[in-house]
Amino acid sequence: MESEYDKLVRRIEDADETTLLRQGGGEFAEFMDAKRTNHRAIVKVIWDNNSKNRIGEEGGFPHLIYVSREKSPGHHHHYKAGAMNALTRVSAVMTNAPIMLNVDCDMFANDPQVVLHAMCLLLGFDDEISSGFVQVPQSFYGDLKDDPFGNKLEVIYKKLLCGFAGIQGLFYGGTGCFHRRKAIYGIEPDSIVVGREGAAGSPSYKELQFKFESSEELKESARNIISGDMSGEPIVDISSRIEVAKEVSSCNYESGTRWGLEVGWACGSMTKDILTGQRIHAAGWRSAKLETEPPAFLGCAPTGGPACLTQFKRWATGLFEILISQNNPLLQSIFKHLQFRQCLAYLTLYVWAVRGFVELCYELLVPYCLLTNQSFLPKASENCFNITLALFLTYNTYNFVEYMECGLSVRAWWNNHRMQRIISASAWLLAFFTVLLKTIGLSETVFEVTRKEKSTSDGNGQNDEVDPERFTFDASPVFIPVTALTMLNIVAITIGTWRAVFGTTEDVPGGPGISEFMSCGWLLLCLLPFVRGLVGKGSYGIPWSVKLKASLLVALFLFCSNRN
Repeated sequence: MESEYDKLVRRIEDADETTLLRQGGGEFAEFMDAKRTNHRAIVKVIWDNNSKNRIGEEGGFPHLIYVSREKSPGHHHHYKAGAMNALTRVSAVMTNAPIMLNVDCDMFANDPQVVLHAMCLLLGFDDEISSGFVQVPQSFYGDLKDDPFGNKLEVIYKKLLCGFAGIQGLFYGGTGCFHRRKAIYGIEPDSIVVGREGAAGSPSYKELQFKFESSEELKESARNIISGDMSGEPIVDISSRIEVAKEVSSCNYESGTRWGLEVGWACGSMTKDILTGQRIHAAGWRSAKLETEPPAFLGCAPTGGPACLTQFKRWATGLFEILISQNNPLLQSIFKHLQFRQCLAYLTLYVWAVRGFVELCYELLVPYCLLTNQSFLPKASENCFNITLALFLTYNTYNFVEYMECGLSVRAWWNNHRMQRIISASAWLLAFFTVLLKTIGLSETVFEVTRKEKSTSDGNGQNDEVDPERFTFDASPVFIPVTALTMLNIVAITIGTWRAVFGTTEDVPGGPGISEFMSCGWLLLCLLPFVRGLVGKGSYGIPWSVKLKASLLVALFLFCSNRN
């Protein structure tokens, strides 16, 4: 397999444009005029195990098929969800395997037995309801020590998501997942369907036409999957299905069908993976968690401030879109088969963007009190001060113990704690306002691809990427609110300290106490990367455009505070 892969790489590298033009394109002719957002469907059979393949063995390897769906500026391609739906239809008309594996391009199989393990979970239950899909928790290779950007989510996977697995199942994470094709087609488990009026037998031609569109081959393969009849003869020559595959991967094939709504990967949210998994759970399926040693799959985590916050903003945006839509898990718990506890589990994720707004209000209250010489927290001399101090210590101690139980370091706990404050005041907050503006028709959400790059520093100290653990910045709007919050807390502590030390105003009984100063100082400690960014240079410094916009927000807050 390795030698064949090397041959394929050399063929691609040797296929320069001059050679293609001179030879009329050859087997790469279809790629010559293809543009990124405007090209016809391309389907290539690399290996075919039903005939003598290039390795010289009879059926030595499974089918290997290259698919590039048709794209046109006049048709929305629905990003990853649209690509997955096109691949699902192509595989249906060419192989129609009842199980599908979904792995992102930045991941690879780390355990050679992973398929065997997954099949034990998918096929090892007496009732198929327990195996809608099998999800592998994400693990990363080449990750930075102590998780400086808080994107590995180890504690969430080991604590929170293990709890999900004990209810109706782990949610679909978008990669490292084995799907039952029947569940992806929006079909309920047989144990739920049996006994329902009009549910007996295979679906009618009209039902298949409505859900799967006009391709006869696709409708026939869907009928076999839905009815469980896989006794038909396998396709001898999958090359004969290339034209059919191109038809079902055309950009307008989904028009007028239920693809993206009831069938396939769900569209309508940036977190189409979570929504797809929720729809499968709402249909009555359960999912299983597959965790092996070594990890089944390894992927690449984003590094640097821009990539990390872009990823969290996209997640929070998609989750909030689901929360305020007809796909709200509360509705699916009432009208479908989503268990109520599973509904609550999904809600712990869907409220990320709302948390961003609520936390911002709380974070603004402390500097407001320091600026206006007021107080909202108990004074150290008051008995209830011990209650607030106990709550603060209890929460952080419990959180710290969770990290210790997961085998992580003290520094990893601190990195994740401060990143929670940064993400909340930047990515989650921007996601909240983005969805609100979209809801009232003033804006549209834009899909942002997360860049996952390795450091390219040569170690001479001249490259901005010489220290990949340092927080980096760009001119993205996601940095504006948290930069403004950093500036505001610095100003608030300065003014509050000046007033307390030099007594520039008369002592006010209700003025700020040690609690306000401690809260402001703790928040600044969490925002330390942005404090450094205010004086940093290059990609380690906050751009002047961001500083200027943040300064205007701070000035507006100060003006409003003085007016009150």
